[in-house]
Amino acid sequence: METSQYVDYILDQTVSILAIDSPSSYSKEVTSYLIDTYRAMGYNAVHTVKGGVLVDLGGRDEDNALVMEAHADTLGAMVAEIMNNGRLRLSRIGGMNPNNAESENCHVITRSGKKYEGTFQLKNASIHVNPDYNTTSRTYDTMELVLDENVKNKEDVLALGILPGDIVCFEPRTRITESGYIKSRFLDDKLSVGILLGFAKYLKEEHIVPERKIYQHITVFEEVGHGGSCIPSSAKEVLAVDMGCVGEGLGCTEHQVSICAADRQGPYHYDVVSALVATAQKQNLDFAVDIYPFYGSDAETALTAGYDIRHGLIGPGVYASHGYERSHRDGVRNTFLLLTGYLA
Repeated sequence: METSQYVDYILDQTVSILAIDSPSSYSKEVTSYLIDTYRAMGYNAVHTVKGGVLVDLGGRDEDNALVMEAHADTLGAMVAEIMNNGRLRLSRIGGMNPNNAESENCHVITRSGKKYEGTFQLKNASIHVNPDYNTTSRTYDTMELVLDENVKNKEDVLALGILPGDIVCFEPRTRITESGYIKSRFLDDKLSVGILLGFAKYLKEEHIVPERKIYQHITVFEEVGHGGSCIPSSAKEVLAVDMGCVGEGLGCTEHQVSICAADRQGPYHYDVVSALVATAQKQNLDFAVDIYPFYGSDAETALTAGYDIRHGLIGPGVYASHGYERSHRDGVRNTFLLLTGYLA
């Protein structure tokens, strides 16, 4: 199968999705975009009550339905306090590490929809002034959001309409290199959302009706632990398509598709993992099987919610997770082909 057109489409969609702010709970803009995209392909895409997107891709066997899950929510922050000097103390959304966010451009979205730009900085951030600059631990108590507005005190900030609880979004800084590397914040998991869109496009354009019913569920609370807690009642299997971990002690690279055998919650369903490995071997894909030491997924959330299902987890290899992340179009291609071999 010629895959370049689908990989190109996946990357184009990923770039578009990355440009839409969507820290956990602030999802209306990205899900509206996704619903319009699915409907333009001819699918019936609907919002879930929680705000995610559920799409029926068709299939013959409704009693053995499978749900593919990826999440469109990202890391971010909220305004925790407006300080007397006009700076903002932040509280994390998900696992946003302040070390990885230092000096990043960001913006505050007020409840009325106004946006104000700023930068997330160490307090007293001038190294020529602060003798403790190099030794200060970066935490949400030692750092602050400096607004790009002429504000001198708390009252000036309140006059802008900014309140505690307002969402703070960090710039993704997305780029794709000539050598095929994809670099951006929030590839976890918008790259896999793009892959799911590519799979849906593949089924439609190739006129494929899967043997079993397939749903796609784009969740919007994964980064805070309860994204995949609601799925169609007919589902017998959940396959999370998320980032594959790349780092010391693991076999995966950015060029491969990762098949997760276990993570911090324990092993994934043995038969599902075995079937994914057999599919990857049959298709001669570049893949790795790994155990993720500090990881949880939407598939496990469905189990925790009480669903009696089989579960699995795959994804393109992503380096520097929860920081400025990197993957490669080879990893996208291998993940896409594993999905087509396993499901179509």
